[in-house]
Amino acid sequence: MENQIHKICDILRTQDDFLIASHTNPDGDAIGSICAMGYILTALGKRFSLYNASGLPERYDFISVPAPIHKSLPETLPKWTIVLDCGAKDRMGDALTARADETQFINIDHHLGNDQFGVENLVDHTQPAAGSIVALLAKELHLPLVGPLAENIYLAVATDTGFFTYGSTTPESLELTAEMLRDGLDIAHMNMTITKQWSENRMRLWTEAMNGVVVSDDQLIATTVITREMFAQTGTTSSDTENIINFLRRLKSVRIAAVLREEKTDTYKFSLRSYGDDNVQEIAAHFGGGGHKNASGGTISAPLEQARESLISTIETYLRTR
Repeated sequence: MENQIHKICDILRTQDDFLIASHTNPDGDAIGSICAMGYILTALGKRFSLYNASGLPERYDFISVPAPIHKSLPETLPKWTIVLDCGAKDRMGDALTARADETQFINIDHHLGNDQFGVENLVDHTQPAAGSIVALLAKELHLPLVGPLAENIYLAVATDTGFFTYGSTTPESLELTAEMLRDGLDIAHMNMTITKQWSENRMRLWTEAMNGVVVSDDQLIATTVITREMFAQTGTTSSDTENIINFLRRLKSVRIAAVLREEKTDTYKFSLRSYGDDNVQEIAAHFGGGGHKNASGGTISAPLEQARESLISTIETYLRTR
């Protein structure tokens, strides 16, 4: 990993004009890591643009950004595209995936099963967030982790570790946060700002989702479904579903929580969460998905009941062997 850090830093120092991208339906790590990378390139005096096919979610519009986050690609792609927090190339979205031959990818990620799609790959699944890898690059470039750079790194790491409560939390992530705190990061303000972003509509969506929770007979699996009709009725979007699954995981007896979210007719995105030794990445891989040991996801193309039955059956098979 150290050699790749040196190699990528050399590209950042010597090259100019970058596109910085992250996965669609971005979470805090996807937004924080691309913005942090933008601040690094700003400090280096480089040209760059930020891209996410879904844009900047409203719940993260408080964060300082080094440039606008565009939802459409430039007419001409630059030589280098830095892709952050994407376990697979297609997670960038259809538009950028379709133009992959027009640019060279620098793939910076922390997901298990990353398919190493870049010309240069800096992938470390022991890292708690893509943002913590960006912090390593900043340190290698002798850039202080202060101001908006620190805020975006904190957004990435804090949200991807559940504010340092998940098993992915490492001593290094706590030391990184302590370092930024000593250098002026207002952690109380950041935590309040990150968490106090709910709308009344989001609360109503969550009420619908919680009302639909089903717990298996053996009490080991909890599931719920979020449909497009629920989004329409509550005036919400897929971004409002973030963290619903973590509340299902809080049920005392539950080992694996699952959420199915309707994307289009007969197509459902699923998310899986677990604790401890239960490896949901193995379950996600069965459907061509991936992620982390305790947090993974993928897509099932089937009518709802078939999709739900297939997912639950696969979870049950996994649990019977453990």
